[in-house]
Amino acid sequence: MAAISLRGVSKSFGGKKVADQITFDVADREFLVLLGPSGCGKSTLLRMLAGLEQVGSGEIHVGARRVDTLPPSARDMAFVFQSYALYPHMTVRRNITFPLIMRAHRWWFHLPLIGGLAKRRIEQTPAVRALVERTARTLALTDMLDQYPRTLSGGQRQRVALGRALVRQPEVFLMDEPLSNLDAKLRSSMRAEIIKLHREVGSTFVYVTHDQIEAMTMGTRIALMRDGVVQQFGTPRDIYTDPANSFVARFIGTPPMNLIEARIVPQRGLAIGPVLLPLPGHLAALEQPTARDVLLGIRPHALRPGRGKDLLAGQVVLVEHAGAESIVSIRLDHAHTAHHEDGTSAAEVMLVLQGYSDLCAGQPVQLSPDLGEAVVFDRAGQRIRVPAHDRRH
Repeated sequence: MAAISLRGVSKSFGGKKVADQITFDVADREFLVLLGPSGCGKSTLLRMLAGLEQVGSGEIHVGARRVDTLPPSARDMAFVFQSYALYPHMTVRRNITFPLIMRAHRWWFHLPLIGGLAKRRIEQTPAVRALVERTARTLALTDMLDQYPRTLSGGQRQRVALGRALVRQPEVFLMDEPLSNLDAKLRSSMRAEIIKLHREVGSTFVYVTHDQIEAMTMGTRIALMRDGVVQQFGTPRDIYTDPANSFVARFIGTPPMNLIEARIVPQRGLAIGPVLLPLPGHLAALEQPTARDVLLGIRPHALRPGRGKDLLAGQVVLVEHAGAESIVSIRLDHAHTAHHEDGTSAAEVMLVLQGYSDLCAGQPVQLSPDLGEAVVFDRAGQRIRVPAHDRRH
């Protein structure tokens, strides 16, 4: 069993906490993605799992074993680095075989003649050759086994790095942004390769990325981090549809969720500037005896241009045509000039329209919001939740 359990794991560098009381469980054979912006602590957390960084406090368990006190070699984990870390003087075959050679390492392997003979002997044993060739077939590297890394493309080098991890047959695979050096098309194909590999190998994967597309398409669960703290832990669908706070709402989704300043008015509904809308059933219980300022979270696909009263008025700022859809930025007439935490204007909202939109910059427009899937945050960005027994349909 390769279930992973973190309990109160913390780490500081120079007085700054890069991991703060992190606690979660990863099921056996799960694909967990550690997601977040640069500097949030996700790579440090992965390195603590691997034993490349010491844990400041807390415990890490894999199955029934506590591993944070063990050296990296005793943890039965394979690490795939961002930079491939291949040996340029070794063929693909030797790069993949190298972990098996090191598993049988003796001090005299350092002697030039005797060590070289011993390494070749290990490489040529039937069991090792069969394992390396099976790994090469899995990763479509069979025709490249006698080539050197310098002759390979970025995607092929990454597959060799995966092969070197795979041949160890570890309990846990750890991957630190392995696709970040590849172009967009190659990243897409390599995502599919890694998903397929996870399914075939049946091991537990922990994968670090800052790319939410990778996280949403690859992970069975996501730990979204910010400033060393896990903001939300759950399935990709849960994090997308049920964000815990405004940071999660803005980080997940392309384009990100719109956050619109609004007010819940007793007996009247939801006021957005001069427009008053009825609260939908799943938010009706948020109505209180006194008015309450909130942030309304609404996805771009839930906004549509329209005509009539009780619509949000604005002006088109930018139209991006992306083939099958158009992404339109609109500045609301009533909005202030504040900015979100990610630096984007809080006065603007984005909507996604199918096909090629005829809207153009400077054009006035009215928007009809579909509040059926809307969520609500307080002005500090914390989610305001409706107790299940108070929801009205």
